[in-house]
Amino acid sequence: MPIVEHGFRRLLMAGTASASLVLSLASVPMAMAQNSAPAVDEAAEEAAPAIVVTGSRIDRKGFEAPTPTTVIGETELRQGARPSIAQVLNDLPQFRATQSPASTVANTNSSSSAMDLRGLGVTRTLTLLNNRRFTGSSDLNTVPQGLVKRVEVVTGGASAAWGSGAIGGVVNIILDDDLEGLTLGAQNGISSRGDGYRYSLDATFGTKFADGRGHFMIGGEYQKDDGILDRNSRKNVGSSNLFSPTTGDHDYILVRDVNASNTSLGGLINAGSLKGQTFNTDGTLRAFQYGSQISGTTMVGGEGVATNDEYALTNPYQRVNSYARASFEVGDATFWADGSYSRIWAKYPFYAESGTYTLSATNPYLSQAIQSQLAAAKETTVKVGRVFEDYGYRTFGYYRQNIEGAIGVDGSFADGQWRYSAYYSHGENRNMQSYDNQINGSKLTNALDAVTDANGNIVCRVTLTNANSGCSPLNILGTGTASQAAIDYVFGDVARVVYTTKLDTTGASLRGDPFSTWAGPVSVAFGAEARWEEQVTNSLDAVSAAKGFSRFNFSPLDGGFNVQEAFGEVAVPLLDQPFSKLDINGAARYSHYSTSGGIWSWKLGLTDRIFDTLLIRASRSRDIRSGSLAELFTTSTTSFTTVAENGSTYSITRYGGGNANLKPEIGSTLTLGAVFTPTFLPGFNLSVDYYDIKLKDAITSLGAQDVVSGCAGGNSDLCSQIVRDGAGAPTTIYTTYINLAQYKTSGVDVEATYTLPLSKVSSGMNGTMRIRGLATYVDKVLINDGTTTVDRAGDVGDNVSFGTPHWRATGSLNYTNQDVSIDARVRYVGGGKFNHALDIANNDIAARVYVDLGGQVNIDKFTLFANVNNLFDRDPPLTTYGAIHYDTIGRYMTIGAKVRL
Repeated sequence: MPIVEHGFRRLLMAGTASASLVLSLASVPMAMAQNSAPAVDEAAEEAAPAIVVTGSRIDRKGFEAPTPTTVIGETELRQGARPSIAQVLNDLPQFRATQSPASTVANTNSSSSAMDLRGLGVTRTLTLLNNRRFTGSSDLNTVPQGLVKRVEVVTGGASAAWGSGAIGGVVNIILDDDLEGLTLGAQNGISSRGDGYRYSLDATFGTKFADGRGHFMIGGEYQKDDGILDRNSRKNVGSSNLFSPTTGDHDYILVRDVNASNTSLGGLINAGSLKGQTFNTDGTLRAFQYGSQISGTTMVGGEGVATNDEYALTNPYQRVNSYARASFEVGDATFWADGSYSRIWAKYPFYAESGTYTLSATNPYLSQAIQSQLAAAKETTVKVGRVFEDYGYRTFGYYRQNIEGAIGVDGSFADGQWRYSAYYSHGENRNMQSYDNQINGSKLTNALDAVTDANGNIVCRVTLTNANSGCSPLNILGTGTASQAAIDYVFGDVARVVYTTKLDTTGASLRGDPFSTWAGPVSVAFGAEARWEEQVTNSLDAVSAAKGFSRFNFSPLDGGFNVQEAFGEVAVPLLDQPFSKLDINGAARYSHYSTSGGIWSWKLGLTDRIFDTLLIRASRSRDIRSGSLAELFTTSTTSFTTVAENGSTYSITRYGGGNANLKPEIGSTLTLGAVFTPTFLPGFNLSVDYYDIKLKDAITSLGAQDVVSGCAGGNSDLCSQIVRDGAGAPTTIYTTYINLAQYKTSGVDVEATYTLPLSKVSSGMNGTMRIRGLATYVDKVLINDGTTTVDRAGDVGDNVSFGTPHWRATGSLNYTNQDVSIDARVRYVGGGKFNHALDIANNDIAARVYVDLGGQVNIDKFTLFANVNNLFDRDPPLTTYGAIHYDTIGRYMTIGAKVRL
């Protein structure tokens, strides 16, 4: 309880500071600012039929696309006080939190937030900003939340309409182009354990000019998140791991306190006559305290070190982003230009260097007694497993800077019967990554090869023949025994790389109703698009270029491609009667990639509205996706994990990376659904949609365990991705991008909303009650690696590629009036097996239910708000790395304030 009280006290103090800042900013005179009235009833506004969603290029009023679309409005955007748009969307059951600040804690995508619709992978979700591609789509931390009006999510194949990457669907972020007035805000958040402190400042401004023909808007935000560095502050996410017990009826068990059995902080001799002895600080030996059970290179308990204890639970970061747009009407055309800038950066401890190193039996740092013992055993070397925590953790640093600008025009002619749009944009994303305190392999070899010179001094052997080598001998026997000169020599080089990704896009489209049938106007849309994507290496450190670091070397990354596309879409009404309004819809796109040639995508759809009460919809599409820059050319990524093989568990290093020989993947998507809007219950909507997605030659990066299991199943290609030591144990696994034979998934989405103006209940009541529920059932996730097929639906362990709960659901209740808004939300994440393909004693993982509460109060121009996520502090299940499906942070509280001028 004292920790909880401390968290609340710090949050309230920070919140008071935020409110004071907002109040002080409010006192600054703004000549162009316009006072705005309190927000209108958002539920009524969202229920209005004026929203044109992203499921089609057709923009005819009243046209309903056959592809299911979910709209995320103001209510959902504020629920949970999430720090980015991506984390708002990850609360929806159709998404999987594959990349977020909580799931990218020990790899080089640190703190990224990209969308993964259907769990198909982030590259199969096309993310747009105001209907166009943008360089910030790989990390939605780049989008200022205060400018977002709504987010439209197309939950079906949409390649024909929007191009490559839309196999899982489309996320279209729509900004508030009519923004007026000035809004300033600040908020603070902290966990009930007193960590994870986060604060942010934001501002938006919009105004009309030239008698309303022109409009200008600008917004920006700054956010600082301290992260949570101590994993063991949370239950089940510290050193828990998969382990092979020496007794029992099962091959494996998930257990806490799993540590390395072949390394120690002071150095562990793990071979020869002195095996099992570890070094004290004075260089003497003592028996190493092994755990209760040992399996491969891991054990339960003991004095070993677990890598999982070392890396952060959530990464610290700072970010700043901004966006501005100006538009001006000239006749029936609106010309516009926009620009954006964002940067996210951090530097924090990653994990300590470790490994097994071979010393000469006559190394002068070995005592004479130990040298004598080795000589008596006729051993010329000694193998020492060492964790270098006493020399400091390897430190990871990065900044990602995104700059983008675009110009365009939207207009109409023929009395508005035809609409056109054209645009061009250019964006550059500069990505710097660095590792400090990493071992230089050749220098370590030199420093460990210590001898005594003619004067009795301990020196590097290389110094005897090269006095200018700069080598300083390293003593790894016992903690804190190395000289600073030796540490600087071995650990002093910095791995550093800077990449720049460039994206140029242009497009033009024309939409209209060229003629009518007996049932209404026929609508068409057609156009052309082109884009150029390129990634170049701006700088690379010399040691990485020579592959000189012992664990992680950056590599040059240079490559690019271009694509030219033409598309067309038509919507034909076939029947317009009270009992049936039948439309058919078709779309096609031809894309020519410089890397893989030409390819077609298409979509056919049908909608039928029956008695204005029931809408039946169906679509079938052929969707395509060529490899992205990251998949084709990306640098190596690294992480640590544990794999199980032949009844033992092993700690391994996992490397990912690109593959320039990838083939395009082809998807086939079927959706069948219905929307029920009964006239006898105004404000109620119910939709149920079935989806079935099949991918051929799916591009993916498998999990380390999947590579091992696939190799055991007979896939020789996967066996070639495993590096083994002399005893045959896996030490390194390469999970570079490959084409799988096939990927299939299917399921059902359900969404229900009910909006009730309380004045209909009683004339004396005001405000609106809104209930919304979304649920997704995933029936199957079939992965075929060319040899075996495995169903990952219901596998929810963190080391399982494409693992997905069968059920996810979110339900919310919102009450809003002019002065007050109150939110209550329940999030359900289904349980399942950690990994059904393995015989694990405690394989069953129970479902989790999270309750979130929030509220805001409007006082004249001010809005004060507070929020609590995971109110009952539900613990995550046991994990080996991190639970992307479940909440690992626990109870988290946010308060803040906004002022409108």
